[in-house]
Amino acid sequence: MTPRSAWLALSLTLASLAPGLAQAADTVRGGKLAYTCHGCHGIPNYKNAYPIYSVPKLGGQHAAYLVVALKGYKSGDRGHPTMYAQATTLADADLADIAAFLSGTEIKPTGRAVGTAPKASQTCVACHGNDGVGILPEYPNLAGQHEDYILHSLRSYKSGVRKNAIMSGMAAALTEKDIQELAKYYSSQRPGLCATDEIRKAGKCKGQ
Repeated sequence: MTPRSAWLALSLTLASLAPGLAQAADTVRGGKLAYTCHGCHGIPNYKNAYPIYSVPKLGGQHAAYLVVALKGYKSGDRGHPTMYAQATTLADADLADIAAFLSGTEIKPTGRAVGTAPKASQTCVACHGNDGVGILPEYPNLAGQHEDYILHSLRSYKSGVRKNAIMSGMAAALTEKDIQELAKYYSSQRPGLCATDEIRKAGKCKGQ
């Protein structure tokens, strides 16, 4: 599969997973529903217990992508007992409201990349951009994300723990060295993601 055909297939898949994302979300309601989320995602550098990796930063993320991710946990395509338990209690409208609240002000592409992109990123940029900002709202922003979380995610796609036809196919071709270089590169991009409470208290992430 060429990068272009992979991009098209992923676009169609995401469109089917996240219908109605263009509808306005209620961030006030989302804040009330998201009270349990802050116990992990609101704390800078909080770690998942097992396996150990940093809980992902959500501040500045595309809200539409957060809906896609939550639906992945809800369906079981993303394996995580706590997230599964949370997501299965939520309706689609709940997911949209929570995502809008948690994302805050979404980071924007800069057109400039920090450092030299690794060779393995040639297929990544079609969706995640040179600077780690997803080119469509359904694609995740990787800029400034925890390096160990990106490592965990790519390894999970490669091993099949996370199920996504496009990402699994792309990850399968990566070596461990590729994965480490990609995680280091995208985590170093700025402006970057931050802990949810940080963006709400300061109005923006540190470094933005």
